[in-house]
Amino acid sequence: MARALAAVALLALLSVGLCEEKTFLQRAGTAFNSRSYKSILSVTNGEKFGDWTWPEMCPETFYAVGFSLRVESNQFGMDDTALNGIRLICAQDGDRSFLYSIESHTGYFGEWSHSMYCPSGYLTSFQIRVEPHQGLFGDDTAVNNIKFRCSSNPMLEGPGMSWGEYGQWSQECQDGGICGIESKMEAYQYGLDDSTLNDVRFHCCSVPQKVGGTAD
Repeated sequence: MARALAAVALLALLSVGLCEEKTFLQRAGTAFNSRSYKSILSVTNGEKFGDWTWPEMCPETFYAVGFSLRVESNQFGMDDTALNGIRLICAQDGDRSFLYSIESHTGYFGEWSHSMYCPSGYLTSFQIRVEPHQGLFGDDTAVNNIKFRCSSNPMLEGPGMSWGEYGQWSQECQDGGICGIESKMEAYQYGLDDSTLNDVRFHCCSVPQKVGGTAD
């Protein structure tokens, strides 16, 4: 009987631990687009097709701490589109038990990857891998992959495709982190050559100063 009670108690403790570790992820969409920002990060090697679409912002006091990618795998002679979308994961004050996601407009091809996270801190700059325009009869894929730098120094590279080359790094968010995203997307081409995501830019928000030091 004593052993049975001990086993039940152990299971109860494990259940509490699992509940405490559970993470809730909620889609923010455009609900927080009125949030003010300090600057916009951009790069110079994005491709020319498509139009800039709507921005999406993390909620006030939330900043991007991770990301996932929507990637279409190699189509082996059929129309390739490579990277179709970027989803940012937003957290508040280092607490990752309740998260928001933002992504702007994304393409329709491929699957979302598992999320990758900074070990601490926020995403602060980025670099994109882009295949240049392939000519009139070529297969354009445009953006293939992305790298982010974290404020805690690590660099994260997404599980994108390998066509094209990486360009230069963007500038860094000063005194804060990435808090918004806006994508340049080519509309669906109805059987013609789709390139989907052609460029991306990110919004920077400052982290308020805390009494006695700087926010993490």
